[in-house]
Amino acid sequence: MKTKILVVDDEETARISLADILRLEGYEVKAVASGEAAIESLEEDSYDLMLLDIKMPGMDGVEVMLQATEMAPDTLIILLTAYGSLETAVDALRHGAHDYLTKPASPHEILSSVASGLARRSENQRKRLLLGQLESSLQELKDVEGVSQASVVGRRVVTLPGDVMADMARREVWRGNDKVSLTPTEGKLLKVLLENQGRVMTHRELVFMVQGYEVTDWEAPEVLRPLVSRLRRKLSAFPGGGDWIVNVRGTGYVFDTGEQT
Repeated sequence: MKTKILVVDDEETARISLADILRLEGYEVKAVASGEAAIESLEEDSYDLMLLDIKMPGMDGVEVMLQATEMAPDTLIILLTAYGSLETAVDALRHGAHDYLTKPASPHEILSSVASGLARRSENQRKRLLLGQLESSLQELKDVEGVSQASVVGRRVVTLPGDVMADMARREVWRGNDKVSLTPTEGKLLKVLLENQGRVMTHRELVFMVQGYEVTDWEAPEVLRPLVSRLRRKLSAFPGGGDWIVNVRGTGYVFDTGEQT
């Protein structure tokens, strides 16, 4: 199957030019003129990569990225902007962008960024497949040897302090009539933290286990911070929940409720 790319740019000339460059390289391309149209496209179909203009009327590129990372976490995003600055680049990385190009970018820059992004995506998919196979093999070995696992690994519903319950499969946390729903990424982060409760996990380790790709030591905290903030905000709906995810300065995070689950 051809690699599918979504081009999002409100400037018609730029949009057509980007689509033509990519089609000539053999990619299957869909081009849309707004952030709203981009979200509709992601709801209707899956894409390997999205080239996204950051400055657009209505829903801008950052807003699209925030929704896209939840809707289609496997879709790599390359941001395009005419307002190049370090601050904008950091924001792009913080929200999970693969790359950041200043307009007008040359065909060589565009194709090079796309190629490296697709290679990275393929490698991450291969690693996830291998990790899945390894986990399956380990579980089979434990089953054969009769090893029981008392941790939260494999459990659907986990009991937290204060009679708070977390359903890993349905991505819901509740206490009595109070309930919050988690996005797929927030649910994966909570599951990883619970399975490693009491252990300090590095920023890079968490990004890889939750998002499925590797980043540098500098990028990892920026990618992780907004996700941790959103999960903390939801957990704070329950007594003490806002303090369960502890920041270990310069290292990462640890899930610590003060009790054993």
